[in-house]
Amino acid sequence: MDLGSKDLLGIKEMSKEKILEIINKAQGMKKVLIKGDRTSLPLKGKTVITLFYENSTRTRLSFELAAKYLGGATSHISASGSSVTKGETLIDTGKTIERMGVDLIVIRHPNAGAPQMLAQNVRIRVVNAGDGMHEHPTQALLDIFTIMEKKGDLRGLKIAIIGDIYHSRVARSNIWGLLKMGAKVTLAGPSTLIPLGMRELGVSVAKSIKEGIHDADVVMNLRLQLERQKSAFFPSSSEYGKFFGMKEEVFHFAKKDALIMHPGPVNRGLEIQSSLIDGQASLINEQVQNGVAVRMAILEMMLGGENN
Repeated sequence: MDLGSKDLLGIKEMSKEKILEIINKAQGMKKVLIKGDRTSLPLKGKTVITLFYENSTRTRLSFELAAKYLGGATSHISASGSSVTKGETLIDTGKTIERMGVDLIVIRHPNAGAPQMLAQNVRIRVVNAGDGMHEHPTQALLDIFTIMEKKGDLRGLKIAIIGDIYHSRVARSNIWGLLKMGAKVTLAGPSTLIPLGMRELGVSVAKSIKEGIHDADVVMNLRLQLERQKSAFFPSSSEYGKFFGMKEEVFHFAKKDALIMHPGPVNRGLEIQSSLIDGQASLINEQVQNGVAVRMAILEMMLGGENN
């Protein structure tokens, strides 16, 4: 089994069938992860580089552990500690890494399209770990996996995505992925943080958070990306928390068996009330574990079948 292409760059162009292949593979990988079985090493002799031009804890560590659990070697390059600070271009950095015998680059970059540009200029495989406000495909895959574990078939489920839609690559990848899987997606957040044209994608846009999560099966909260906000999109963080933070009295508008998700890191008390983060409806820690399983599946599909 493989991905059918050299690289994994986005969900938008990925078929439902390919998404399901990855999810099915991830189910097996999660069993390996839980049992701690390290006897199968499909990535033995393979090297994965995490090339991150933006800070990350969960995504970077998840990819590195995924590779190591499968027997691969990993190394990390941060922009602040590399030749990038000396003016080296992304393409030159990629070609340098390729010449060192690396098999796959996992890249996170602040500019949309950077992983695509890198993939077009190197022969080795490239995985997009988040590019600007464009896509974060592996996050969407782990989110879909997490929902399917708890709810089964996604067809007909109402998924409410709440918060900073405008700056969120997670929201964009999830919208494309969830719609492909047959879910109904509703967005809610400050009007200044919901881009124009969202309805054209096939989603609904609610006027309030209560309307957005009404009868929702899953409520997916987003991180408030203050680092990307160059101008004021709302009066203050306290105002945002008051009107768009997920509180217990608001969550009651969702279905009784509704689940709460968040890509992390969570700003407690701002995006979600702490009691909900730590409550029975929360899948946030499950998402972290599933992230490793999904990335194990992806790396095995991309590298495990190649000759060592």
